[in-house]
Amino acid sequence: MTAEGEGVAACAVRVRLDGTASESDVGALKKWLEREKPLEELVRRGDLRIEERAGTDAQGTPMGVGMDIVLVLIGAGAETLFKELLAQVKSAVGAWRDNRGSVENGDPPDARVDSVDPDER
Repeated sequence: MTAEGEGVAACAVRVRLDGTASESDVGALKKWLEREKPLEELVRRGDLRIEERAGTDAQGTPMGVGMDIVLVLIGAGAETLFKELLAQVKSAVGAWRDNRGSVENGDPPDARVDSVDPDER
């Protein structure tokens, strides 16, 4: 895997919210992830990008309103940091879901966190 054609290793984690999620849920979760201390430090150092991408099904067909949040680790240590990143993202998404229930009506959307090729759409 390479990042931006530079020959630099990259690994990625995708967060996909279920069909009950609103666009504001996607934006709120992205902001939450950007403020999580371990992730915030990686972004600041340029070792992590947090992006919104159009959600697609297994065949690459766009899925409704949904967006995915993709966190891309960049650099020589990407593979080493990957398991830690995956655990941090799962924890942060769980905390966001708990918090969302206290600030908005209704149940929070279910979320799936998994590894993904950073170039996958």
